[in-house]
Amino acid sequence: MLKKLFLLLLVVAPLAMFAQDKFAYVNAEEVFSKMPELKDVESKLATKSESIRKNAAAIEEEYNNKVKAFQNTPTDSLTEAIVVDRQKQLEDLQTRYQTFLQTSQQEYEKEQQTLITPLQEKLRKAINDVGSENSYTYILNAGALLYVNPSSAVDAGPKVKAKLGITN
Repeated sequence: MLKKLFLLLLVVAPLAMFAQDKFAYVNAEEVFSKMPELKDVESKLATKSESIRKNAAAIEEEYNNKVKAFQNTPTDSLTEAIVVDRQKQLEDLQTRYQTFLQTSQQEYEKEQQTLITPLQEKLRKAINDVGSENSYTYILNAGALLYVNPSSAVDAGPKVKAKLGITN
């Protein structure tokens, strides 16, 4: 009888300790999308994107103008050296355009990462602070959860939003 009681205590004790854990969840993507600083980041990225688009359009226009000029010039009045030179100019413009697009994309992604990383860190810190202040054992991302029992876990979203100064 004493062995059975001891065995029962060994099985029930871990469950009782686990039941004392406090679980919370937060929809991190939703909170992130409502951060006030995100509007400034989006504005800066839109400005950079527009600048890239304008510069790419200028290179395209230059290329199209050279193609038209080349097509409108009678070929019988051009020497072979001039034709080869103009073809080389067109190839160089194409290469310049492709290089511009690649480097611009890399610069845009780097700028995006530079601007978004501090916001992600701020969100992570707010979640950590809410977890510490409320003695949560775990705060899980609601976006990754398939089911949450409201009687077993707390929605920490409102507390995280308050910590970040988000009113809605």
